Amino acid sequence: MINYREILRLNSPGYSQRRIEASVHSSHQTVKNVLEKASAQGISWPLEDDITNAILGEMLSDRNTRTNSPYAEPDFAYIHKELSKKGVTLTLLWQEYCEKCRTNGQ
Repeated sequence: MINYREILRLNSPGYSQRRIEASVHSSHQTVKNVLEKASAQGISWPLEDDITNAILGEMLSDRNTRTNSPYAEPDFAYIHKELSKKGVTLTLLWQEYCEKCRTNGQ
């Protein structure tokens, strides 16, 4: 999970990008992207207390790179739960997924 608030906080006193990367345990590209997007949107430290990492994530997400897949997204919680049962395999769950998609026309 990216700690957007901490990246912006550490950037405000002028810490180097490498120091920020080490502090928040994020990659060079992640910190760079967060700082560039925040700068482009005029977001800077200090932030309001009600602005959480989740809100910052939505504000700084790159909506243009997300693609709408023509495929139905699998229910990962269901898959995880089913795999814990004896005799259930990924192949079986894949076949169920394909059949469900065919019947729903997805």
